[in-house]
Amino acid sequence: MKMSSEDLSSFLAELKDWVSIETPTTSPEKVNELGRLIMSRAEEAGLATEIHTGNTDTRGAALGDHIVLYDPQRRSNEKGILLLSHIDTVHPIGTLAYTLPWKEEGDRIYGPGIADMKAGVLLAFRALARLARTSPLPIRMLIVSDEEIGSPSSRRLIEEEAAKAKYVLVTEPGRPGNGIVSGRKGVGRYFLSCHGRPAHSGRAHAEGRSAIRELAHQILALEAMTDESRGITVNVGLITGGTGANVVAEHASAVVDLRVPDRKTGAEMNARILGLKSVDPDVAFTVEGDLNRPGYVKDQGISDLVLKAESISKAAGQTVFDLSSGGGSDGNFSAAMGVPTLDALGIVGDGAHTLQEYIEVSSIPVRWNLLTELILQG
Repeated sequence: MKMSSEDLSSFLAELKDWVSIETPTTSPEKVNELGRLIMSRAEEAGLATEIHTGNTDTRGAALGDHIVLYDPQRRSNEKGILLLSHIDTVHPIGTLAYTLPWKEEGDRIYGPGIADMKAGVLLAFRALARLARTSPLPIRMLIVSDEEIGSPSSRRLIEEEAAKAKYVLVTEPGRPGNGIVSGRKGVGRYFLSCHGRPAHSGRAHAEGRSAIRELAHQILALEAMTDESRGITVNVGLITGGTGANVVAEHASAVVDLRVPDRKTGAEMNARILGLKSVDPDVAFTVEGDLNRPGYVKDQGISDLVLKAESISKAAGQTVFDLSSGGGSDGNFSAAMGVPTLDALGIVGDGAHTLQEYIEVSSIPVRWNLLTELILQG
C-alpha cells in the first residue's frame, strides 16, 4: 500500500506532537499523557480501547498504563495479527529542550525516542486505523509502557495477546539499509549489593571493610564471564557506593546486564551469576535478578515471515535483509511461545538510547508499504 505525500506530511506533523511529550519509563504520568492522546485518536478512528494498569517495576516504582486497540466489530475467536509497540523511552525529561531537540537535517530527523520507538508506534497505529475493517485477519495493537526496563509489568499481557495471534509484528526501529530482525538474544538483569563496615580512611582504616573493594572483585568476576564466541555478554552498567573519599565505604551496589543466545545458555549464566559469593567474609554480599527476556530464535514460522517480507519488498522494487540482534524486545516473549514474530518493522533509524537518535524520512513510505502489505497478505 503506497503512502501519499499528504499522508507523509501528516505523519511527520503527528510524530512531532508525540515526540514533544517526553515519556521516560520512570515518568508514568508523561507516559500516560501520550497514552491518552493515542486513545483519543483511536476513538476518533472508531477503534475500541482498553487500559491495563501498569502497576510497578521489580523495585517497586510506579509504571505507566498499557493500551490495547482493536476494531470492536471484528472481535472473534479467529487468530489474527498482533501489532506490538512501546511508548516508554530511555531519555530523561528535559532532553528535548536541552540536548536532543527535534531537528531536521536532510533526510534525518532527530529527537528523543523518535526511532525507539515513537515513529514505529505511529506507523503501527496508522496501519491499524486504515486496515482494521478490511484486513483478511483481525488486528489488535498492544502498546506497553515498560519495555525499556524489561517489561516486568506488561509481560503477562504481551503473552496473553500473543496467544490470540497467528503472528506478531513488532515495530521496533528498522535497521539502516531497510533491515528487519528475525532473532534476538535473551536478556537478564541483576542487582548487586555490598554492605561493609565504615571507618575513617586515615586514623581507622584497618577497622573498615570496604564495600567498594568487594564490589570491584565482583565486577571483575562478572566481566570475565563474557564469551563473545558463545554469544554471551555480561556488562556492569551502573555502580554506586561510598559517602566520601575519606570514608571506607559501607555500601556499594551495581546493576548488571546479561545477553545470551538461547534458553540453555541463559539457565547456565543465570546460575553462575546468582551463585557469586563474597570474597571478603566481613562484607555482606547479595545478588538478585533473573532472565527477563527469553532468547528469540529464528524458526520455520519466522523464516516464512521473512520470505514474505522479502517478496513484498522485491515487488516494490526494494530490498530488505534480516538479521539477528543482541538487543532484546517484547518480540522475545511471543517468539519464545512459538508464535511467528517479525521484529524491527518500524521506521529506519539509528542512535537509539543516545543523543544522536534519528529516523530516515525516506524510509517512512518504504516501511509503510512493508507493514501494510504484511497485514493485507494475512
